[in-house]
Amino acid sequence: MTPEQSFFAVFCIETLADELHTRGDKIYTILTDDSDILDAYIIPNYDALHTQGRKWIVDNIIGMMKKEGLL
Repeated sequence: MTPEQSFFAVFCIETLADELHTRGDKIYTILTDDSDILDAYIIPNYDALHTQGRKWIVDNIIGMMKKEGLL
């Protein structure tokens, strides 16, 4: 994982935590232990995802979380 991908992962986790009114460690657990969203989607798709707006990124990941029954 590159430094840019790491920074983006933290951005996604903290932005989701803010949007869902919860802690970042809980979101991290959901994205890593409860699913593979971080390693299978966010990091591999960094090049495309980081060009999108904050709202689009959050809505997209929340949609995936709901689809997997995580929310």
